[in-house]
Amino acid sequence: MDKIAIGIDLGGTTIKFAFVNEKGEIVVDWSTRTPTHEGGQHVLPKICSSIKMKMREHGLSTSDFVGVGMGSPGAVNREKGTVTGAYNLNWSETVRVREQIESSLGIPLFFDNDANVAALGEQWMGAAKDEPNVVFLTLGTGVGGGVIVDGQLVHGSKDTAGEIGHIKVEEDGFACTCGRMGCLETVASATGIVNVARQEAKDYIEISPLAQGIMHGQTITAKFVFDNIKLKDPLAEAVLTRVGKYLGTACANIANILNPSTIVIGGGVSKAGDELLRFIVPFFEQTAFPTIAADTAIRIASLENTAGVLGAASLVFKETPLSK
Repeated sequence: MDKIAIGIDLGGTTIKFAFVNEKGEIVVDWSTRTPTHEGGQHVLPKICSSIKMKMREHGLSTSDFVGVGMGSPGAVNREKGTVTGAYNLNWSETVRVREQIESSLGIPLFFDNDANVAALGEQWMGAAKDEPNVVFLTLGTGVGGGVIVDGQLVHGSKDTAGEIGHIKVEEDGFACTCGRMGCLETVASATGIVNVARQEAKDYIEISPLAQGIMHGQTITAKFVFDNIKLKDPLAEAVLTRVGKYLGTACANIANILNPSTIVIGGGVSKAGDELLRFIVPFFEQTAFPTIAADTAIRIASLENTAGVLGAASLVFKETPLSK
């Protein structure tokens, strides 16, 4: 059997796993709920026990694996092998991730920020396959990002490069979880789209059923706003035009600096597909340097739930020489 890697996509609700070969083929995949109770102290033991169980089921041993790759939320220190401030895991303090996983499994661990890992997945097997210069934005509860230049992730001096969600797009704007005001993720994430819709609703109360629902206390989601675009609701059109302006301008500024061949949009909001691109691309083309605007593709992520595990496995193959 060829050597294979274990890919782990660690999230606050679900942990996804896969055994992946060097061709990017998923041999086995599975998932389990993330045990975040009691300060998240059971998360790493659960990861290790789940992998051991799956190895037994398939008659595999540690010698069959090149390594373990993992994408984690929070501030990842790749040198020390730690994660700090992964609050959706209830990891408020620094957790020694590499030490615990390697001592339990006896397999080397390679890990990175979850958005970086998803970027690697899309660059390896997804919407930007085999392209060496890629920017990845993930639009979920917040906005994350990963930057790949000449085939390598850009980490920066403190492993925090790619914090695209904290580009400032409004002078004041909504409060962000980072403590600042007016960050991109406050207006372009799933949460941000709802923020904008609620703020704009009062101006459309006479002509928009969506606005009328909001003003009467109806709970809405980003998906609901996109659904109302199909109904030609004027508030939905105004909200997504504003969101598209922020995203398109941010992508243009990033592209002007990095000159990627492709910008990939992922995360839950990206499920809107071409309807989302319809609002982003015009502002990108208006704002980017003309040569860059003409030569940069903006695409919707194609891997969906497998981007994280594939990207995590690719970390292993990038760092470990293969032996057949």
